[in-house]
Amino acid sequence: MDLSLVPLMAILVSLVAVVPILLSSEKPNLREFWTILAAVVKFGLVLTLLPGAIEGSSVELHILDLAPGLPLALKADPLGVFFAVIASGLWIFTSFYSIGYVRGAGEHKQTRYFASFAVCLSATIGIAFSANLLTFILFYEMLTLATYPLVIHKENSKAINAGRKYLAYTLTAGLLLIAASGMVYTYTGSLDFTPGGLFNNTDIPHSAMLVIFILFLGAVGVKAGIMPIHSWLPSAMAAPTPVSALLHAVAVVKSGVFAVIRVVGFVIGTDVMLAYGLNDILIVLAGATIIIASLLAFAQDNLKRRLAYSTVGHLSYIVLGVALITPLGMQGGIMHIAAHATMKITLFFCAGAIYVNLHKENISELNGIAKVMPWTMAAFTIGSMGLAGVPPINGFVSKWYLALGSLEGDMIIPLLILVVSGLLNIGYFFPIIQRAYFRKGEGLENYGEASPFMVVPLFATAVLSILFGIFPNLFFNFFDLASAIAATLFTGG
Repeated sequence: MDLSLVPLMAILVSLVAVVPILLSSEKPNLREFWTILAAVVKFGLVLTLLPGAIEGSSVELHILDLAPGLPLALKADPLGVFFAVIASGLWIFTSFYSIGYVRGAGEHKQTRYFASFAVCLSATIGIAFSANLLTFILFYEMLTLATYPLVIHKENSKAINAGRKYLAYTLTAGLLLIAASGMVYTYTGSLDFTPGGLFNNTDIPHSAMLVIFILFLGAVGVKAGIMPIHSWLPSAMAAPTPVSALLHAVAVVKSGVFAVIRVVGFVIGTDVMLAYGLNDILIVLAGATIIIASLLAFAQDNLKRRLAYSTVGHLSYIVLGVALITPLGMQGGIMHIAAHATMKITLFFCAGAIYVNLHKENISELNGIAKVMPWTMAAFTIGSMGLAGVPPINGFVSKWYLALGSLEGDMIIPLLILVVSGLLNIGYFFPIIQRAYFRKGEGLENYGEASPFMVVPLFATAVLSILFGIFPNLFFNFFDLASAIAATLFTGG
């Protein structure tokens, strides 16, 4: 196998799997076999790129030129491989979980569901391995369109309205991304992702740089959940829970914060961000989002909506780490992509297991459920405490480096934001745990755990959250990768 083809193969494998998934609509076991097979093969292909990424090398593939100087090209660099390992690895857990969920909940149009999931993962890996803004735009928009059928899956009025809102926000963001990219090409003559940015040797007026930054902020801020352009995200909780897990842990919003890192570190550049004061704008928006989203989480009785506002806040932890423009802050932000992914997918898996098994969606209905669903609630406790930054769960490690990054840049306010938000996390998660463990439930006598297809993935991701907290380099060298990626953005690669 020519190694240069691996990024393309990793993108295509789940896209190709759509055909047998659709053809197997009358044979659910076969349909789901194709889903699992594609997920495992995709993850295996991505893993072949990991050793090179750890060494700091990249694998490139030029596909074609749309115009002189505007190629469609793939590049599996360390940051792209970092993101691709997370997305493809968690898709395996989500695929198994989805089998238990759609069957347990009696979901309709299950074939469309699995096919759309496969397209989403192709788009996500395409985003990870895009070599330039042009390629990135194509996969970014592909992800938007592929996710729409999942958001409206239930096809009731709530889901349809959520889908319309999702498209309105994300397609507008796509237009802003095109406009920003056009301005970048006008001033630099390039759209290639370059460590340290494209503007270092360019004399560009402050007003033009500000316009480019604001366009990018609108473009990537939608999927990154930055307030006030976040409201599509809680609305999208009308979708089935595995879709919520996809939106919040694996694909869509992670593509948004991944795009923030690409724009800041590989297009605008850290030096330019500081020189033009653009990072200050990002710090204010990220800090406000973290605190406001945490406060709004308190007001949500619906479990998935509380988790949704938690996601909005935690995405801005990553944005804040990037905005600090310090190596340790950047490392903490990159690490939080992986940490948040394992913890938040655990929490959504738990919410789905509770819904399918007990038909309960609201926190006020969860009294005593830990007695009948002990494995599920143990996993939920691990995920929620990890998001609050409690050691030894992986959320502590990433938050620790975000705090060190604040100190490295002599910035006290971001550090205070991290401390306050950690307390707020405990505040809106603890009542859920307290209800489940310490209040008496009624009508639970005949219930137990959900299907093993659901319980095994949710507990496995909870265990991974602990393992990565104790051993940050376990399996994939995430800690060293994040450190090396952050360093290249301050040295120009």
